[in-house]
Amino acid sequence: MRFSVHVDRGQDEGQNFGSLFEVPTADGTAVIGAGFQGVYNTFHRADHHVVQLFVRPTNGIRNLSAELLPRPTEIAGTYLFDFDGTTYSSSEHVRYWDESTGRWVPDASPARERMRLGSRRLVFGEKGPEIDGRPILSDPNRGDYHRFYYAHGHLFFYHTHWADQNGYRLHTTDDEGFSKLYACPWTPDEACVDLDRAAIVTLAVVGETPFSYGQLRDEVLTCSNIGGVYVFDGTSWCTIVEPEIDTSYQVYSMINFYDRLLLAQYPTGLLFEYAGDHVTRIEGWPPRMEGVSASDREAQTTAIYGGDLFVGVWPWAELWRYNPDSDRWHFARRMLSHPPPTKQTTHPYEEESAAAGYVPNQWGQRVTSLVPHGDELLVSTSAKSPIPWEPKAGFVGNGRWREYGTVTRLTMSGSLSIPVRWTSGPTHIECLADNESLSILQDGEVLASTPFGGGLLDAGVREEAITWGRGIFGDFSGVSLDGDME
Repeated sequence: MRFSVHVDRGQDEGQNFGSLFEVPTADGTAVIGAGFQGVYNTFHRADHHVVQLFVRPTNGIRNLSAELLPRPTEIAGTYLFDFDGTTYSSSEHVRYWDESTGRWVPDASPARERMRLGSRRLVFGEKGPEIDGRPILSDPNRGDYHRFYYAHGHLFFYHTHWADQNGYRLHTTDDEGFSKLYACPWTPDEACVDLDRAAIVTLAVVGETPFSYGQLRDEVLTCSNIGGVYVFDGTSWCTIVEPEIDTSYQVYSMINFYDRLLLAQYPTGLLFEYAGDHVTRIEGWPPRMEGVSASDREAQTTAIYGGDLFVGVWPWAELWRYNPDSDRWHFARRMLSHPPPTKQTTHPYEEESAAAGYVPNQWGQRVTSLVPHGDELLVSTSAKSPIPWEPKAGFVGNGRWREYGTVTRLTMSGSLSIPVRWTSGPTHIECLADNESLSILQDGEVLASTPFGGGLLDAGVREEAITWGRGIFGDFSGVSLDGDME
């Protein structure tokens, strides 16, 4: 089957481009789809130019194989991000994975946040935001700008000024400290960001900062570490969840999922959903591994891989997979092998950590990243803070600490991801699927292929059942999309 999509993405203003198509097979045993994943995990936004093609069994039964890659670092944790087809590790130094040599190579740039904007490169580094190496925002007179995000033609960031070091507190006057949230209209053709045009909201708590951003249609969401959820509609800000200084409510990931934006939350360890008006908790999304505490759980990472939704959960490094067709969660695996699960403590090694002088949850277990790459899903792990091992942490000695900071290559049949080239105007994306292989082409050139088997596509599909521009990645957000199938 050949799914041909003539698509005009319009101007790249940082928007998530969404789905290209989705269709069930004629016998209902599988769903085929393709699109651009829209996800932000803790420190990094996924490359929004990557197209993913999938074939998903509707019964939810799939096999995952695992291969441990060499460590990118000698500390107990790392975070991954993808940029222009390459996967990077952003632990104490930025390194990239060189498939040809099978090792992590030091990167020339120290920037841990970067994105392709059309054919240009937008970086958020130590010098602030830069487009193709040119700074676009000067430092503030007081305080600092941090946690940048670009979407829908606006540069978003937080501005915090600590007047003293007394920690989080309710805002009073600017002279006594503040946190402000900016949405600044800007395009790469402009020399710099004009703060006079920004929509600014002063936040209730000094020190509010986000772990993630997200988009739903034309809106941009951010959630602070004090639980304030703020929505920008292109003109102004609206607060849909008020921050509470004494209540834990943190969102570590946001992902587009059909007509909703999912928010991965602490301390429930559950996903919340935003459909355009309010945030709602989804009970049982994901479930909890048997034999562990229900307290202080954190859904930290999300991804769509193979047409299924994956979620990584702290503090036991649980990896869950959700199949939309059967509406069932499957426990994929635990990403660390030790210690045995227990309800006696909330976090692994809690008592040992406290006795050694660490914070009690230091050797809890994070799934820090989920990065689809080719036909694989790359999964990284970390302790609470990625620190060097030292002898006082003997309870994770004998090499056991080395399970923190790993990168595992998971492979599941029926997925293929590849970044597509930017075009200033229409481009032709073709997705080929049969019982031997999956392939993605752009303007006649094969970008990627992977073997595929299992007989799921014997029955073909009904062309009238195809939803063009709609699917698991959300609605298509470009200028035009015209699809046909043969």
